[in-house]
Amino acid sequence: MDLGAFSVSLAVKDLAASRTFYEKLGFSTLGGDAAQGWLILRNGSTVIGLFQGMFEGNILTFNPGWDQEARAVGEFTDVREIQARLDAAGIEIATRADPDGSGPAHIVLNDPDGNAIMFDQHVPR
Repeated sequence: MDLGAFSVSLAVKDLAASRTFYEKLGFSTLGGDAAQGWLILRNGSTVIGLFQGMFEGNILTFNPGWDQEARAVGEFTDVREIQARLDAAGIEIATRADPDGSGPAHIVLNDPDGNAIMFDQHVPR
């Protein structure tokens, strides 16, 4: 099962301060909208998202259909197929995608320690 691009989504208190900090570590802005409270940064193949006021904790994020540079890939495992496989494996999904949908969608689950994992697909099937 191909999970797509991987990043860590960080819940930050001060977007500008966090951006400055990560830029000092060599990250540069890949995308986002600071006015809306979020930025995506990259250092090589490492991607992090900074999100102010959008969620409480940090999230492990997978983007089916994208590579590490947020470019659509040809073949990928659709988020609805991932959801079906997780259901079959007995994994509880907290936020579900419409199994009959075909556009962008996301699902959210928690690992045994309560860490949030999101599969956030931005491209259609």
